[in-house]
Amino acid sequence: MTGSTRGPNDPRRRERILDAALDVIAEHGAIKVTFRKIAEAAGVPLGSLTYYFDDMQHLLTGAFTRLAETVSTRYGALLEAARTRQEAEDAVVEIICGKVWGTDRNLLLSYELYAFATRNPEVRTVMRSWMQASRDSLARHFDPLTARALDALVEGFSIHNSVDLRPTDREEVAAVVRAVVDRHH
Repeated sequence: MTGSTRGPNDPRRRERILDAALDVIAEHGAIKVTFRKIAEAAGVPLGSLTYYFDDMQHLLTGAFTRLAETVSTRYGALLEAARTRQEAEDAVVEIICGKVWGTDRNLLLSYELYAFATRNPEVRTVMRSWMQASRDSLARHFDPLTARALDALVEGFSIHNSVDLRPTDREEVAAVVRAVVDRHH
C-alpha cells in the first residue's frame, strides 16, 4: 500500500502520539485521557496506540517522559551556554521568567504530572529523573545545595507566578537568585 503511514514507514508516529497525549492531558487532565481522544488528536487509527503502548499507564508515562526530556533539554542548554557565574544566574532568571519552563501549558502539564505521580511509582521515577537532570544542569555552576535550592526556586516561582495577581518580576527574581547564590557561596 503506497503512502501508508503504518509502523516503521512512519517513524515519527510514536512521538506524534506522545505529543497528542500531552495536548489531551493539558485540555482534559490526565484522569480523563482516553485512547480515543489521543488517537483523534494525533490523527492516527486507534489501533496505533496499542501497537506502541500496552496500556494507558505506559502511554502516560511515555508522554510525561517526553515532557521532562523536552523541558530538561532547553533548561540544560541555557545553563550549558553560561560561561560565568553571573551568566549562570542570568540563565536561572531566564528559566523562571522566560518561556523555557514556565509556559502556561508546561505548568498545567507539570501540575498533572505531580498529581499523577503521587499514585504512580513509574511516573514518580520520571519526576525524580527530571529533578535530577535539572539539578545536574545547575551543578555545572553551583554547589549541590545551591543547585537544589535554585531548582526549587525555579518551580516555586513558576507555580506562584502562574496564579499570583502580581507575579514577581524579573528584577525581583534576579535579586532572590542572587541572594540564594550568595548565601550558599
